[in-house]
Amino acid sequence: MKIDLGDLNAFVAVARAGGFRDAARAGNVSASGLSEAVRRLEAQLGVRLLNRTTRSVKATEAGERLLERLAPALSDVEAALDVVNGFRDRPAGTLRLNVPVSAARLVLPDIVPAFLAAYPDIRLEVIAEDSFVDVLAAGCDAGIRYDERLEQDMVALPIGPRMQRFATAAAPAYLDARGRPVHPRELMRHACLRGRFSSGAIVPWEFERDGEIVRVEPSGPLLVRAGTAVELAVAAAIAGTGIIYLFEDWLRPYLDSGALEPVLEPWWQPFSGPFLYYPGRRFVPAPLRAFIDFVKAIASDP
Repeated sequence: MKIDLGDLNAFVAVARAGGFRDAARAGNVSASGLSEAVRRLEAQLGVRLLNRTTRSVKATEAGERLLERLAPALSDVEAALDVVNGFRDRPAGTLRLNVPVSAARLVLPDIVPAFLAAYPDIRLEVIAEDSFVDVLAAGCDAGIRYDERLEQDMVALPIGPRMQRFATAAAPAYLDARGRPVHPRELMRHACLRGRFSSGAIVPWEFERDGEIVRVEPSGPLLVRAGTAVELAVAAAIAGTGIIYLFEDWLRPYLDSGALEPVLEPWWQPFSGPFLYYPGRRFVPAPLRAFIDFVKAIASDP
């Protein structure tokens, strides 16, 4: 049976995106073209691969099995074709990165514009989310994660600041009215603005001073989805709703302007910065290799 490689790629793109429009937008192609390709593939295989409704597209059991086997194979094909890139004057192609929202805001802005200017033939696609996914299964070349989230079989390269801190802050008016905590446990008596991950987990606030580590789970009037709705929590903190716990670099502009005041600063806990990670395979796609070399050059530049 001779199957068109383009039809297989169309199926994978739609299954991963969960819809024809999103897949078309990501691939800069038409939704009708993707739909026709999937229909053609289903007709050749004689089995339905996608269940379509007006609201969503989901792989059938047969589609899921095909996707499991097909995704690694197509990655190998891409890697094989990418060898040709080595004969070009400049690397070309698409680089897909899966990163946490914090990295999209705090790490990539210092890297991406200069990288794209240096490599005009590379198209960068960034998927920012708070969930931790298998980058290969998600169709990405690499990701950014912190060390506790790195997978053992991945190559990890430092990217961005090598030391960060979580900070607590609130509007001066709130602290004038409710008081200024001097110990993390006092947060239990304050209105705190919390974040929940897509997994449902609400991570405790952690503090450290002179070797003492304190974890608290305060309550408050606002709970937001970590990553996607953080700006709402920041705006609420500035408006005087309560105390926020977030990356220091994220809050720094508001701390410097006076819109927010540091809370418990001697207790702010430092942690190591993020890593660019990617599969330790023999052939690294040319766009990813260019990005790796660019990150290394930035790190070595005093």
